[in-house]
Amino acid sequence: MAAPVLPFTLARDQQVLVEGDKLLIGPAATMFGLREARRRAGTPLDVNKLTTEDFEARLASLYQGGGGADEVDGELTFDLEERSSARGPRDLLEDGEEAPVIQLVNQLLRRAVRAGASDLHVEPNENGLRARMRVDGMLQSVMDRQDVPVRRVVSRLKVMAGLDISETRLPQDGHIALRLGGRAIDVRVSTLPGNYGERVVMRVLDRSAGLLPLDQLGLRPDQVVILERLASKPNGIILATGPTGSGKTTTLYSLLQLANDEIRNILTAEDPIEYDLPGISQSQINAEIGMTFAAGLRAALRQDPDIILVGEIRDHETASVAAQASLTGHLVFSSLHANGSVGAVVRLRDLGLDDFLIAATLRGVIAQRLLRKLCTECCEMAPPTVEESRHFTDAGMDVPPTIAHAKGCSTCLNTGYAGRIGIFEILEVSDTLRDAIDQGKSELQMKEKALAPDQTLFGQALYQVAEGKTSLAEALRVVGDAL
Repeated sequence: MAAPVLPFTLARDQQVLVEGDKLLIGPAATMFGLREARRRAGTPLDVNKLTTEDFEARLASLYQGGGGADEVDGELTFDLEERSSARGPRDLLEDGEEAPVIQLVNQLLRRAVRAGASDLHVEPNENGLRARMRVDGMLQSVMDRQDVPVRRVVSRLKVMAGLDISETRLPQDGHIALRLGGRAIDVRVSTLPGNYGERVVMRVLDRSAGLLPLDQLGLRPDQVVILERLASKPNGIILATGPTGSGKTTTLYSLLQLANDEIRNILTAEDPIEYDLPGISQSQINAEIGMTFAAGLRAALRQDPDIILVGEIRDHETASVAAQASLTGHLVFSSLHANGSVGAVVRLRDLGLDDFLIAATLRGVIAQRLLRKLCTECCEMAPPTVEESRHFTDAGMDVPPTIAHAKGCSTCLNTGYAGRIGIFEILEVSDTLRDAIDQGKSELQMKEKALAPDQTLFGQALYQVAEGKTSLAEALRVVGDAL
C-alpha cells in the first residue's frame, strides 16, 4: 500500500486528506492545510467536504491500514539525543522527524498493533537487542540487531509507561495510553532485570476492537443455548477457566453483555479493565493500596448489585466472599486457573472452599482454549491415518474422510495458520454432579458423570478438525494437557 501523501499530524491537525485525485476536507480545515495538500500532491485535486465523523473515519482508514514505513531493521542511525514529551496520549503515527530511538520504539509498537499481536517482547542479550511479538499465540521475531543502544530503548519505554528509569534492579509495572490513526490502544508494561539489561514485555489491548457476540467466539449453537441459560440464573457462580491468553475475559464480557438487560445492576472488579462496557460500572484493582479482588468484591456487594464480575479468583478470601455473595442472591462471574471445567471444582477445594459450599453455589464452568485456524490458501487435505482415526473413534465421533494439514505459504508467513478460533468445554452443574461434589468425588469420577467424550475440550477440538478449520497436530498441541 502506497504511503499517504500528507504526514499524519498535518492531515489530522489541518483536517485535510489526499486520496488519489481527491482532496477531502473536514469542517475545521485551514487555508494552510489546503495549500500544503495541493503543493504536496502536485496535481489538481477535486475538493470533497466531509462531516467531522466521516473525516475521522477516513483518516483512521487511510493511516492505520499500513501506509508509511513499518520496517524496524531499516537504516536508522543512533547518534542523536532523544527528546522527551510531557503531552498526553501520543499517536504512533507522529514520529516522522523524531530521534532514531523514538522512531524505533514507535515502529515496534505500530507493527505489533497492525499485526494484531497480543504481546510485544523487547529482550536485551549479549549481542544487542531482540524484539518479538506474539501473534495467534506464537512468538515471531521482529528485530534482532547489534547496533541498537539497549539502555536508551528500554529507558524510552519506561518513560512512556511512567516508570522510574533510575531503578534498574527491581521489576516495575506501568501502562502506556496510545492511539494509532484514531484507535485507542492500551499497553500494559512489565520490566524484569536480567544479565544484559532490563527485559520489557508489553501486553497490547486494542480498546476499540469491540466485543464479539457468543456465536462468533467459536461456540456451537447448543453451547450458546447453555450459556444463555446460565446468564439468566438469579444467583450462583459461573467460572471461565483456561491458561493465560485463552480468551477467558472476552467470554466473561460477552456473558455480561448477554445478562445486561437494563433491569439488573452490574458491577465489575478487574485487573486490568480491558474493554469499556456501556451501562456497566467497572472498577480497577490496585493491590498496592489495598484494592484487592476480595476488597473490590466486598465493596461491590454494598452497591446493591444483581451481577458481579470478579476478574480472577486466586486466593481463599476471594473464593469465600464470592461464595457468600452467591448464597445471598447474587450472580457472580469470575475466572479461575484450571485445566478443564471439572478441574475448577478441585481448584476451588484447593483454595479452601468446603464441598457443600461449592455444590451449593457453583452453577456452571466454561473451559476454553484458542486454536490456530488453518490458512485457506495452502492447507492440504488427506485421509486420516489409523492413529489419527483413533482419536475420533475414542471420542465416539465419526471419522471424517479427509482432514486438513498445515503447509505454509507467503500469505501466512509460512506458518500454515492465520487467525484463531475458540473451543469450549461447558459444564452445567446438574443434580448428579452436585451430589458428586458434595460427596468429595475425585476429578476423574466427576468427569465421567458430567461430560461425554465429545463434549470435552479435545472432543470440541476434533469437531473443528473434522470441519477443516484446524489441524489435528494443532489440537494435540493446545489441548494435550486436558486429555
